[in-house]
Amino acid sequence: MPTAGRSEASHEERPLNASALLATDEPALVADVGGTHARFALVSGGSMAPQLLAKVACADYPGLDAAIADQLDRLPPALRPRRAAIAVAAVVSSDVVRLTNLDWEFSVEELRQGLDLDELLLLNDFEALAWSLPQLRDDELRRVGGGRADPRGPRAVIGPGTGLGVSGLIPCRGGWAAIRGEGGHVSFSPADERELALLACVWKDFPHVSAERLVSGIGLPMLHRAVCRVDGLPYRELPVAEIAQHARDGTDAGCAATIASFGAMLGTLAGNLALTLGATGGVYIGGGIVPKLGAAFERSAFRERFESKGRFASHNAAIPTWVIHAETPALVGAAAALRDMGAASGRSAAQPGERRPAACAEGVGSRADWR
Repeated sequence: MPTAGRSEASHEERPLNASALLATDEPALVADVGGTHARFALVSGGSMAPQLLAKVACADYPGLDAAIADQLDRLPPALRPRRAAIAVAAVVSSDVVRLTNLDWEFSVEELRQGLDLDELLLLNDFEALAWSLPQLRDDELRRVGGGRADPRGPRAVIGPGTGLGVSGLIPCRGGWAAIRGEGGHVSFSPADERELALLACVWKDFPHVSAERLVSGIGLPMLHRAVCRVDGLPYRELPVAEIAQHARDGTDAGCAATIASFGAMLGTLAGNLALTLGATGGVYIGGGIVPKLGAAFERSAFRERFESKGRFASHNAAIPTWVIHAETPALVGAAAALRDMGAASGRSAAQPGERRPAACAEGVGSRADWR
């Protein structure tokens, strides 16, 4: 159960269309659990349209089991799901999972048994986001720059939220296979002398500076401090939301310079990812920060840095980039993965590291649209 001090603002609930869920196949639970918030929804049958149950603050719960149980206990018995797909901001490679930026640890099998589920599919959060890419509508994407996507080419997704997530979607036998990785923790690589000076500032606190240390929600305050120090600008400690607000409004030079650096660094990372995966199908920017930056992000050198790859500049210039503006894309991806990977696994409980993607199984996980 949630802690007694939970505020109403930290817990948002949505009404369910119970009759629609009951009229179809048995509903399944899908969830997207980050370092700050968790979202829960129900899907029915092969639907890719989750009905959102709630968005909650992770800090209001002692663990993932309590957060999920709180949502399930609110459901009528007829809607209690027997299957679930849960995306978590964590390394998913064994039965024991610990969230990267949250003090939650759990056993996948114990979680399944404790929630009385027949099937539990656990995903990395950006693995789930990758699964959502073929399902996204045009009005849920905002293009940044030029390029033209190869509809059958690999697709990459990267995004700063609390941390920095990275994944990709690879064509496989007429369908797709999502990549599970931890690309946000690669070493940060400066692109010019100024970024080298920024890196030197952060090195004083951390012997290894990952991309996430600077290009993420937990990294923005550190980047802000380093930018003000290197550029000789007045500094005051600010939370992420205020840094972003001042940058959008143009009311603080240090904040504006921080978001400009943030966008440029993200462009370098996204361009590197495009080259690594051969992402001719496009690169998608997810996470909760960039969509809220608006014109401040578009004014940054993101696209210039994305294309600035020396002899491969023309290669990256041909690859389109989009910012994802969908409300709950990881929930859509979790539903897609449960439909495809769960069907292929043939297991009552999908265990991390013991299954292969359904898109690589004969006759399973195919896509007709290749959008």
